[in-house]
Amino acid sequence: MKKTAKWITILAVSSLLAACQENNTAMKEDVSETVVTESTKDVHVHTNLTNEQKKIYDGYFDDAQVKDRKLSDWAGDWQSVYPYLLDGSLDEVFEHKASLNTEKTAEAYKEYYEVGYKTSVERIVIEGNHVTFYDHGHGHTGEYLYDGYEILTYTKGNRGVRYIFKLNGNGEGLPKYIQFSDHNISPKKVDHYHIYMGDDRNQLLEEMDNWPTFYFSHLDGHTIAHEMIAH
Repeated sequence: MKKTAKWITILAVSSLLAACQENNTAMKEDVSETVVTESTKDVHVHTNLTNEQKKIYDGYFDDAQVKDRKLSDWAGDWQSVYPYLLDGSLDEVFEHKASLNTEKTAEAYKEYYEVGYKTSVERIVIEGNHVTFYDHGHGHTGEYLYDGYEILTYTKGNRGVRYIFKLNGNGEGLPKYIQFSDHNISPKKVDHYHIYMGDDRNQLLEEMDNWPTFYFSHLDGHTIAHEMIAH
């Protein structure tokens, strides 16, 4: 009886150790899903993405993978993140980026993003084919129709896709073209985006320094900062 009890105890301990080892392996696999990669001009942390999704996000894809998208992918009520940069709400984002890239300080990141985020458009509402731009509190609405996409190749060899929409007719205070960039290359609802706005389609495609960025209007600066850090 004593020998039997002893063997039961040994088996129980062995099972417990095996379970612990399995959990540790699973935890290591989860951690390996977070990778630091370099995109066109910055360092991003990707979580819960497949290897193929990581490649696409960082701008490595085949032309055949690019698909047309509808304006509904960007539907919603959006706010510019530029005011949050100015009031310091995003400082922790720049500090986090600097911790991942020792060659650039938090102050340098903030200066870079201040150029990138700068815009007088504080809010954009997209419903159906209509886009309303709020500039200094004044709203201007126009109908925008799909005008195709352009694949851009960057200096580092990776690429990006601009999805382009053209104003139908004329409208005071409205850009003739808007171009969306959000790292996606096929239909997908987004939680934030970069937008290029202007009257010259080709000139907008050459713009690489200023990319006003918009998140949902119901989010506060603290929440946006933490979403950026997790991004």
